[in-house]
Amino acid sequence: MDIIKYMEKYDYEQLVICQDKASGLKAIIAIHDTTLGPALGGCRMWTYATEADAIEDALRLARGMTYKNAAAGLNLGGGKTVIIGDPFKEKNEEMFRALGRFIQGLNGRYITAEDVGTTVTDMDLIHEETNYVTGISPAFGSSGNPSPVTAYGVYLGIKAAAKEAYGIDQLEGRTIAVQGLGNVAYTLCEYLHKDGAKLVVTDINSNAVSRVVEAFGAKAVDPSDIYKQDVDIFAPCALGAIINDDTIVQLKAKIIAGSANNQLKESRHGQILHEKGIIYAPDYVINAGGVINVADELYGYNHDRAMKRVETIYDSLTKIFRISKEEDIPTYLAANRLAEQRIERVAKSRSQFLQNEKNILNGR
Repeated sequence: MDIIKYMEKYDYEQLVICQDKASGLKAIIAIHDTTLGPALGGCRMWTYATEADAIEDALRLARGMTYKNAAAGLNLGGGKTVIIGDPFKEKNEEMFRALGRFIQGLNGRYITAEDVGTTVTDMDLIHEETNYVTGISPAFGSSGNPSPVTAYGVYLGIKAAAKEAYGIDQLEGRTIAVQGLGNVAYTLCEYLHKDGAKLVVTDINSNAVSRVVEAFGAKAVDPSDIYKQDVDIFAPCALGAIINDDTIVQLKAKIIAGSANNQLKESRHGQILHEKGIIYAPDYVINAGGVINVADELYGYNHDRAMKRVETIYDSLTKIFRISKEEDIPTYLAANRLAEQRIERVAKSRSQFLQNEKNILNGR
């Protein structure tokens, strides 16, 4: 990829390549937009095939965080870190402390957090070198693992989508397919089970499947069969790009609402869902509970305050569904517009303020 042209196309601010030979750290920090405030986004560790793949992922994820934070009403921009390496074999204390020093060197332009392949323990190590990190241990006055809060937000989002599709947000008797059974999805299944929903689940990890089947009486299916299940709601909670040409034709669900990032392989797939009458809860809106939770740490963490903010996900999606219906546009586009409009308003206000300050200094 032509990195500079890509950054120009989507208006990125900064890309930082980090390496520390002693610890083996190879990382990329991408900052997309800081109009609303410092960039906040998690630190992912993954076995990328190439350095170019890692850079592209960091850039793509950072831009997604700009939209997620803006749509959630947070005074934060979008950024992301990716570490190249196997999170099960190549972690060490020195690596995360080195990353902490790189983050500290950005002087608050970027704040990191837990993400795929990293843990609260890893964030604690970064915290040894910088305060620009969230999701650290509660012992430090932080919120800890954000997964349960993300799950709660997704649960509320599913209820909002059900209200749009069926006129009532009760989930009792609804059949819901859950793809991927990690920490977020397990807690989500717990919420759905308590509401009386019937669960159809899958994961490449057989132990994760057995755990959910035993706890919630779920029906297990092969990963390749999850899309064609006769269900009311499909909740993708694993990898991205799973809404594509191959899967859309298999779907029988009236709603797609889950925690996975970047669910649409291409924007046109959102248009296809709209034309088919399938209600899609934009991923960066419905899965914002975790970032809302860790963002509260910046004010001195208060659990009740954070949870009240997470509950606004229901209202945000209701608004998006209304705009989608009124303007006959896909829900992903309605969500994008809301996020972009908020950024534009703040940018315009800031520009006007700076111009006023300049006029005062010039005696006008």
